[in-house]
Amino acid sequence: MNAFYKLTLPVLLLISLTGCMTAQEHRQEIADDSADKMTVGVVQKEIKVGMSGAEVAAILGSPNIVSTDENRNEVWIYDKISTEFVHSSSSGGLSSLILGFGSEVLGGVGGSYNKQAGASSKSQKTLTIILKFDDEGLIRDFAYHASRF
Repeated sequence: MNAFYKLTLPVLLLISLTGCMTAQEHRQEIADDSADKMTVGVVQKEIKVGMSGAEVAAILGSPNIVSTDENRNEVWIYDKISTEFVHSSSSGGLSSLILGFGSEVLGGVGGSYNKQAGASSKSQKTLTIILKFDDEGLIRDFAYHASRF
């Protein structure tokens, strides 16, 4: 086997195997890991009874709905829905065409192997936060609910 084939075969093999990723690897590539996400952890850690509306807005942003309760005190509702759809498909293979192997005449021996795979997933998350304020505009009570499906 001459030097050309000794160098070319490993390079072709390496090129044919690159680019194959699993669905999980694709998901990690496109995942949004921003620190400003509204999560149950943020609510549990940051929101406290006695906070003002300005303090809450600085942490959670503007509410989706502002209403009043039976005592005409403000009630803020944050209702967030997140949908994530990930699709991954990969194909890889090995194709070879060996010219002149064992002979000075250009002849050929060929072969190939191909593999295709794919996966997709879709999930949704919801987070609802209800903040009830008192007569002075401070949080008197709050509740939250999160789900994932």
